[in-house]
Amino acid sequence: MQRLKCIPCITAAAGELSDNMIIMESRITATEAARTFSDLLNRVHYRGEIFIVERGGQPVCRIVPAGATGFKLWDLVQLWRTLPKPDAAYWDTLEEINRVQPPLPESPWER
Repeated sequence: MQRLKCIPCITAAAGELSDNMIIMESRITATEAARTFSDLLNRVHYRGEIFIVERGGQPVCRIVPAGATGFKLWDLVQLWRTLPKPDAAYWDTLEEINRVQPPLPESPWER
């Protein structure tokens, strides 16, 4: 497998990251990225590396690890805590809706 030829550059905004969390970005030509795309994706996915792809010496794009998808249970708990509490009229309305609902037919699957 061919190793990528990258020029590393360190980026970190002042005060945003601690010394042990500086993000290392590597610059790579578009041609080299195309030739070693599978290796490039593996390094991004498994090592969390970031690449700046250049064409003609000018940056064209950044390839970065995808963020987490969806919500975790903790996110739902945090969201639930920020919602306003229902008032008494809300509960009265729910009870009324529940009272006037017709009964469900018996399930053919129950014995």
